[in-house]
Amino acid sequence: MRRKQFLRYSAMAFGAAALAPWLTACGGGGDSLASTTTAFTPTTSTLAAAPKSTAVLSQEEIAGLKFMREEEKLARDVYVALFNVWGAKVFSQIALSETTHTETILGLLTKYGIADPAVGKAEGVFEDPNLQALYNTLIAIGHPTLMDALKVGALIEETDIRDINVRKAVTNEADILQVYDSLLCGSRNHLRSFNSQLLNQGVAYLPQVITQAEWDAIANAPAETCGK
Repeated sequence: MRRKQFLRYSAMAFGAAALAPWLTACGGGGDSLASTTTAFTPTTSTLAAAPKSTAVLSQEEIAGLKFMREEEKLARDVYVALFNVWGAKVFSQIALSETTHTETILGLLTKYGIADPAVGKAEGVFEDPNLQALYNTLIAIGHPTLMDALKVGALIEETDIRDINVRKAVTNEADILQVYDSLLCGSRNHLRSFNSQLLNQGVAYLPQVITQAEWDAIANAPAETCGK
C-alpha cells in the first residue's frame, strides 16, 4: 500500500490546495469499469434568458450563485478530463449531469442580472483563483491510477454537498432554494455512483469533508429521482 496526497478545504468553500493523506486501498484490482477510447466533450445548451427579477439579492446570495456556477463547472471539467485519461463511463455520465447543473445556475444568474464568471472560459479555466488552483491539483491527483481518479470524484461530490448547504443557509429565495435542492439531489446520486465504483475496486473511501455519519446516510441510501 502507498500513501498519496489529498486535499483539505476551508469550511465555506473549496479553499487553497493544502494536501492531506489519501485513503489507502484495502485491496484493489484492474479497471473493471466499462470504458471507451473516444475523447469526451459534453455538449452545452443555451438556456432561454428569463426576465430579470426585481428581487434584490444580498451580496452573500450573489457570491453564492457565482461560486456555485464555477464549482459545478469545475466538477464537469474535472470529470471530462478524467474520462479522457481513464475512459471510465462513470466520468462521462456524471459530466453530462454537471453540465446541466452549471447551466441551471447560469439560468439564475441571467434571471437576477448577475455577471457570469464562467462566460467565455474554456474547460479548466476559472475566474476564482482558488478554484483554478484546485482544478489543477485535482487533475494531477487523478492521473496516477483509476482509483485515485474515483477518489477525486468522491471528494468533489462530498465537497459540493457541503458547499451547497452553506449557500442554502444564506438565502430565502424560493427559486434559488429549489435549484440548490436539485443540485444536492444530483450530488448525492453522484456520490453513490463513485462510492459503488470504489467498492468494486476494493476501496473503502473515508470522507474528507462531510462526516462519516453523513457519508454513510447518503452512500447507503438508494438512488433518488431528482426533480420529481
